[in-house]
Amino acid sequence: MENKILDVLIVGAGLSGIGAAVHITKRCPGKSFAIVEGRERLGGTWDLFRYPGIRSDSDMYTLGYNFKPWTSRRAIADAPSILKYLNETVDEYRLKDKIQFNHKVVDASWSSEEALWTVSLQHGDGSLSTVQCNFLHMCSGYYDYEEGHNPDFPGKAEFSGQIVHPQFWPEDMDYSGKKVVVIGSGATAVTIVPVMAESAEHVTMLQRSPTYIVSAPGVDKWALRFRKALPSKLAYLMTRWKNVLWGLFTFNLARNKPKAFKKRLLDMVQEEMGPDVDMANFTPSYNPWDQRLCLVPDSDLFASIKSGKASIVTDHVESFSKEGIKLKSGQTLEADIIVTATGLKMLTGGSATISVDGKPVNFGETINYKGVMFSGIPNFGMTMGYTNASWTLKADLTSEYVCRLVNFMAENGTPIATPTLPSDGSIGTEPMLDFSSGYVQRAIKDLPKQGDRKPWRLNQNYPKDIINLRHKTVDDGVLVFSKAGAVAVHSPDNQDDVASIAAE
Repeated sequence: MENKILDVLIVGAGLSGIGAAVHITKRCPGKSFAIVEGRERLGGTWDLFRYPGIRSDSDMYTLGYNFKPWTSRRAIADAPSILKYLNETVDEYRLKDKIQFNHKVVDASWSSEEALWTVSLQHGDGSLSTVQCNFLHMCSGYYDYEEGHNPDFPGKAEFSGQIVHPQFWPEDMDYSGKKVVVIGSGATAVTIVPVMAESAEHVTMLQRSPTYIVSAPGVDKWALRFRKALPSKLAYLMTRWKNVLWGLFTFNLARNKPKAFKKRLLDMVQEEMGPDVDMANFTPSYNPWDQRLCLVPDSDLFASIKSGKASIVTDHVESFSKEGIKLKSGQTLEADIIVTATGLKMLTGGSATISVDGKPVNFGETINYKGVMFSGIPNFGMTMGYTNASWTLKADLTSEYVCRLVNFMAENGTPIATPTLPSDGSIGTEPMLDFSSGYVQRAIKDLPKQGDRKPWRLNQNYPKDIINLRHKTVDDGVLVFSKAGAVAVHSPDNQDDVASIAAE
């Protein structure tokens, strides 16, 4: 691949990257592309995380691709099933030869003179190579693969047992008959607790504050009914839209009637746990969908707690001790193993250094365009899934839009496309993610912004994005098209100026 100029370079061989490659194959015939993956295997999140019970936190009829029906019986799928689905996709579309493993992007620099990205790749043996491309499509996710969020709890060194972060789960981990404390209350914690509780002596989920927890059937009965009555693709489409519309309905209901929606969620927990449950452990201080809801399949977490094999404690860590964790309330939780399910460290564009015409890009100073590109960065797309729905719904639409854009540039002889802010500085900004979750708030200053109007504003709405990304004109007057040596350049330090560099 070295020294070859590609039409599109895809970064990442997870759900997003493999999906992007299929869309290019189907929609951009004749265009050259490759996938580079920093790790030695495909799968991204679904290969990296190996903790007990690792599974989807969305149904697979929406987390699956729009071009490949999910045919497994389970709607909430474990990581091995998702990896099988991914490998089937790679085989079906003959993508194996397109993937370069152990090729990590360390630098990407754009040249307006050449209308090319020059991308530096570090191989598994430490050596470097470069590849050039016209369009760079980042499908590497939104978090740091090499480092999780791991608070420096006082007294860590004193603890006599084992401390594990879910992002780096040891293959030989034996927790049978052990006392386990899982610190956290998010999707990872609610997944780990019931699975570990099956063989551990006891598992305690220690949370600073509760999260909304909702049970859903592991098998979608409507999907099975559709499959019996309809052709496979139509059944998948029907199930997909059923789940999309139900998700949108409940999200909008939560935002418009938060008190009533909160009451219903808590009533559902009460119904699951019985009249004697301490609802303080299940009652968040924030409104539903200010953070993502935690989905548990077939009530597994609730069943684990009711059996006595697991429990929830709401308190703050004062320090670790030899025996376990001292809480601010004065209580001590004894533990042989402590699992720090304390979250992710967010990254935009991975750990690579990115520059445009010699100027380093600071994503925190850019504004999102259509949920795909960023102000002042030519020929650069990034897949970011929905916060209120399945990741792949947005990933599919992002890839479709990138294909439309690549085809438009080729057809019109304008190989550069730059999202360009108005020169009057009239676009107001706000955080790109309207979420109070810790992992978002810790990274908020480094994340791109969104504008106060379209096309600089995120929809977080799949039907609207179908219109926006699949059907609206590519040449909207905001995306500036130019030839090599002529490009609109946005200065993030001065949002009110748009400089035109012309070299005909």
